[in-house]
Amino acid sequence: MIMAGKVMKKLTVSVASLALCALLLVCPALAETSTRGAVTKLLIPRFVSLKTSEGNVRRGPSLTHRIDWILKLRNMPLQVVAEHGHWRKVLDFEGAGGWIHYSLLSGARTVMIKKDTVDILDRPLPDSAINARLQRNVLAWLSACELEWCEITADGYKGWAPKAALWGVSAEELFE
Repeated sequence: MIMAGKVMKKLTVSVASLALCALLLVCPALAETSTRGAVTKLLIPRFVSLKTSEGNVRRGPSLTHRIDWILKLRNMPLQVVAEHGHWRKVLDFEGAGGWIHYSLLSGARTVMIKKDTVDILDRPLPDSAINARLQRNVLAWLSACELEWCEITADGYKGWAPKAALWGVSAEELFE
């Protein structure tokens, strides 16, 4: 009888664990609640852009920490990976990271082209007309994202690009 109780307890725990895993797969928003910033309560990681034409990236989250490098591209997409007070730890499209003051960041969404060349299409379909061809590291404004495509604007050209060709948007991100 004791043996049957232990088996039943293990079965109950296994079923509960399986149910929780299934729930997190079906409702990803529940899984994201544990990845919110302690300061802003916004998702981490998330993408933002550089508000200014110059921004100091520091070794730690204060003015007393050494400046490791200076960002010089206004509207450059950055990924926030941590928060501490008024400071955000960011990564750039090359993977370099450091701490930057929140006042230098904007919620405006931009992306960088990460492939050698990317065709910007009239519609989010592979056989659609080509509006423009963009090269690696071109900065573009992000308007909307579907499952595999994002609508972007760069140098006066507007259209759809494959999400996989862009840095500054996560694979699962959808918005209008």
